[in-house]
Amino acid sequence: MSALEPHDAATGADDTVPPKTPVEPPRGSVLDSAHRALSVGIVSVVLLIAFEATAVGTAMPVAARELHGIPLYAFAFSAYFTTSLFGMVLAGQWSDRNGPLAPLATGISAFAAGLLLSGTAGAMWVFVLGRAVQGLGGGLVIVALYVIVSRAYAEHLRPAIMAAFAASWVVPSVVGPLASGTITEHLGWRWVFVGIPVLVVFPLALALPAIRRTASGPADPSAPVQPWDRRRIRLALGISAGAGLLQYAGQELRWLSLLPAAVGAALLVPAVRGLLPRGTARAARGLPSVVLLRGIAAGSFIAAESFVPLMLVTQRGLSPTLAGLSLAAGGLTWALGSWIQSRPWTEPYTERLVIGGMVLVAVAIGTAPAVLVHAVPVWVVAVAWGLGCLGMGAVISSTSVLLMKLSAPHEAGANSAALQISDGLSNVLLLSAGGAAFAALGGGAVGHAAATHVPAATSSHPAAFAAVFLPMAGVAAVGAWVATRLQPSRGAAGIPGQGRGGH
Repeated sequence: MSALEPHDAATGADDTVPPKTPVEPPRGSVLDSAHRALSVGIVSVVLLIAFEATAVGTAMPVAARELHGIPLYAFAFSAYFTTSLFGMVLAGQWSDRNGPLAPLATGISAFAAGLLLSGTAGAMWVFVLGRAVQGLGGGLVIVALYVIVSRAYAEHLRPAIMAAFAASWVVPSVVGPLASGTITEHLGWRWVFVGIPVLVVFPLALALPAIRRTASGPADPSAPVQPWDRRRIRLALGISAGAGLLQYAGQELRWLSLLPAAVGAALLVPAVRGLLPRGTARAARGLPSVVLLRGIAAGSFIAAESFVPLMLVTQRGLSPTLAGLSLAAGGLTWALGSWIQSRPWTEPYTERLVIGGMVLVAVAIGTAPAVLVHAVPVWVVAVAWGLGCLGMGAVISSTSVLLMKLSAPHEAGANSAALQISDGLSNVLLLSAGGAAFAALGGGAVGHAAATHVPAATSSHPAAFAAVFLPMAGVAAVGAWVATRLQPSRGAAGIPGQGRGGH
C-alpha cells in the first residue's frame, strides 16, 4: 500500500473496496433558464460600451473642430481614462461592501449622462467634462460586471460568459466606425453621443432584476458591513491625478513637461503599490502575476496597434480605410481565442494556452514593422495582427477567469479593480513611452505628413516606427515568462486573496 493513499491507510480497506462512483460533471449553461436574462442583459451592456468605444473615436475629430477645441482634443481621451481609474477603485470597494447592483446602476447612469453632456456641449470644455463623467461610469460598470460574473456564475460557466464578452466586441469593431461615420456625415456628430443612452434602457431593465436576485448584497451577509476604506479612496484619487499628469506631460517633449511628469510619478508609485496585490511588481506567483500579465498584454498590444494604421498610411501609401481594414479580422480572431479558452477541454492547459497566446502577441508585434521594407507585402500585417488578436483573446479572457478563481468572495471587487487598473494604467504608460520614442526619432513629421496628405516617400521615418514596435514586442515576450507564474505555489497561504498592498 502506498503512502500516497490516505483513504486506504485510514480505514484499513483492502483491494476489494469497490471503486468510487465517478463524479458527474456540472451541468447548466450561461443561457439556461437560471442565467438567460442575466447573460443577455450584461452582454448587451458590454455590446453598447464596445459600440461607443469604437464609434466615438470616429466622431471625435468633427466634434473638436466644430467646438473650436482642437487644442483640447487629447484631453477628450485622457479625461475618460483618468476618471475611469477612480471609478474602478470605487466600484471595487462598493461592490465588496454592498454588492455590485448599486455601482452597476450608478455606472450606467453616469455613462449615459456623460454621453448626453458631451453630445449637447456648446463648448469644448463641456465636451471634455462629459467625457470625464462618462469615464467614471465606465470604470464603475466594468468592475461591477466582473463581480457579478464571480457571484452569479459557477466556476465552470465563467469562461463561457467571458468569451461572450469578447464576442460582443466583434460586431462593433467592424460596424462601429462605419455607422459612426455615416451618422456623423448625414445627421451630425452629436447623434453618435445622444443616441446611445436610449439603448441602455433595455439591458438595464433586463439585467437588474436578475442581478438583484443572484448577486445583490455583500458577499457574506452574516458579516458586519465594513466601513469605507478612506486610504484606498485617497490612493484612487492619486492614481487618477498621476495618470492625468503623465498624459499631459507626454503630449509635448519640452523641458517644462518634466515637472508634471515628476509630480505624476510621485502620485502614481505609492498609489499603484497600495492598490495592486502584494508582489505584483516582482511577478509573485498566483494573483499578483495574473494582474501583472493583464497589464503587460494589454499595454504592449494596444500601444503597438495604435501605430499600425499610421505606419501603413505613411510608409506604404494605403488609404486610411484600407489601413483600418487590415486590422478588421482581429475582432474575429480575438473572439476565437476567447472561445477556445472557454472550452472545458482546455482547462488543464490554461497556463500553456496563455504562454502560447503571449508568444503569438510578441511575434505579431515584432513582425508588423517588417512592412517598412517595401519588398514585404502589406498583407503580412493583416495576418500577423490576426494571430496576435487570437493570442490576446486567449490571454485576456483567461486572466479574467483566473482572477475570479483566485479571489475570495469578499475580495472579488478589489481584485477586479486591480485587474482593470493594471490594464488601463499600462495602456497609458506604454502609449506615452512609445509616443515619446516615436516623436524623438522624427515621428512628429510622420504624423504631420499623414494629416496633410504628404506622400510617404517624403515623410519616411521607419526608425520612429521600429522604436515603438520592437520594444513592445520585448515587453510582450516578458509577458510570456510572467505567464509561467500564474498558478500559486504549493502551500501558499491566503489564496484566494493573497494579501493586498505593498510590493
